[in-house]
Amino acid sequence: MNQTTHAPKFTPSMRQLRAFVAVYELRKLSAAAEQLSLTQSAVSVLIRQMEDGLGARLFDRTTRSLQPTQAAREALVVAQRILRDVDSLGAGLRDLTGLRRGRVALAITPTLAEIMLPAAMRRFNTLYPDIRVVIDDCAPDQFVSRVIGEHVDFGIGTPERAGADVDTQTLVRDHLSLVCTRGHPLAARKTLRWADLAGHPVITVRPGYGIRPLIDGTAASAGVVLDVVNEVSFLSTALWMTASGVAASIMPSAFARHSGYGSDPGLVVKTLTAPKVSRDIYVVTRRGRSLPPAGQALIEVVREEMTRARG
Repeated sequence: MNQTTHAPKFTPSMRQLRAFVAVYELRKLSAAAEQLSLTQSAVSVLIRQMEDGLGARLFDRTTRSLQPTQAAREALVVAQRILRDVDSLGAGLRDLTGLRRGRVALAITPTLAEIMLPAAMRRFNTLYPDIRVVIDDCAPDQFVSRVIGEHVDFGIGTPERAGADVDTQTLVRDHLSLVCTRGHPLAARKTLRWADLAGHPVITVRPGYGIRPLIDGTAASAGVVLDVVNEVSFLSTALWMTASGVAASIMPSAFARHSGYGSDPGLVVKTLTAPKVSRDIYVVTRRGRSLPPAGQALIEVVREEMTRARG
């Protein structure tokens, strides 16, 4: 029975292709070697390896120059296209890593976006004008799913139930606090405990929304029944109501300090203790996924702007 043998498949390397194109264009091994910063013998070896692999002579050697064969003329078009594609790929990746182009998508709740992003976005757009930033302003209960579903590159927030599918990195240290006017009976307390809130009207978010379960659970563990006189959907509403003298409000200190009312001399932000409840803000990514360079740059700008604001 006849058996058909097949020559092993040969794929030229990038070095071989570059040597081939240089010799084809310059017609001399010495000139090609100088262009490629190689020795003449190294270029000769690369051409010979390519000829052996293809099973075809690429150049007819004369005493003065190398003349391309018909096989070389046909191979040139393909070789040049491959090298152009590789060079284009390299340039594109350099643009991405060099932040000269790209896109980054971020999930964040509207409340956090209001206090963390305006100054950071202005600076980021100045530093990296060709990077497109897409903001997915989602509800707190949608936050983690947006990250896990890879609708975004990362999220900024405080996941209620992070689970095993995400990684978290602390961005801002934060605690639950009471915000009140300077004339409030609790404003002068050096240390403010949850138990001290008894009998004082407070404003907080609606039941089941955002930080409300944490507030209710902490108050219960401290043995205090909160006198909640207003329940709102947005912390910004609670803050302006407090500034207007309606009642004190309970919220993360970062929002109170970095919102539009953060510089209001008439307001006081007091960290609640006994217990002191952390409400840190995290960078949240899907487990096993790395951040694109533009995403890492945006996080650094946000971190720097938050530090600047605290200062």
